[in-house]
Amino acid sequence: MTLLWGTLLLISSVLVGGGVVVFLQNLNRGKIIKVLLSLSGGFLLAIAFIHFIPEIYAHGSEGVGYYILLGFLVQLFLEYFSGGIEHGHIHAKDTKGTIPWSLFIALSIHSFFEGMPLAAEFLGEASEHVVEHVGHHHHHSKGEGVQGLLLGIILHKIPVSIALMTLLLASGFKVSKAWGVLFAFALMAPLGMIVGHYGAKNAFFNLEIILAVVVGMFLHISTTIIFESSENHKFNFIKLVSLLVGVGLAILAI
Repeated sequence: MTLLWGTLLLISSVLVGGGVVVFLQNLNRGKIIKVLLSLSGGFLLAIAFIHFIPEIYAHGSEGVGYYILLGFLVQLFLEYFSGGIEHGHIHAKDTKGTIPWSLFIALSIHSFFEGMPLAAEFLGEASEHVVEHVGHHHHHSKGEGVQGLLLGIILHKIPVSIALMTLLLASGFKVSKAWGVLFAFALMAPLGMIVGHYGAKNAFFNLEIILAVVVGMFLHISTTIIFESSENHKFNFIKLVSLLVGVGLAILAI
């Protein structure tokens, strides 16, 4: 997969979410968000435990657990400003057509960081050791782990973008302005991927550490999705099936 294709897939996943809101207004978007979130939550949790955490500990730097914990806490901090939109919380207020900048910045920071480890897919033979540390190198071709990460990010971005577009329109944004904000958000993960690509290539930072932070962020998001997707502490059957499908997809992806 090329850098261009990775960028297009990330941007398209956000635009698909926006399209669901704008063009399918008669659907129950709340239920769609919950089902997709359960799917992405199961996927992220499974791929974190089955694939990335074992790989990080097997090949990562000393004290990698601290970076995973840091990612968990960073996501907790970001959600203080985003209002939990990453896992489906929509709090529409009369903002008179102005974007809540704290929400947008928090979402953008999250998206930027989760895009950075994807750089390992595109570093090429010159940096193969970086790719091997991020993806399986015993029984899988290089980059397969990163492709699983890309799929997880795409699955998660669709419901998040549905929630964001719903919030923007409910806050009085014109459709054209809402699309502009959504497109700006869509660029954050590709930007992180590009920065990660050139930063790692020139030894500015360590993708293993960044991946550990992102995995910690995913652990917070996925567990929150699972616990908050229940009604009266009981899973809706469809949500439970979606969660298990997400777990199954993660197993197939690795």
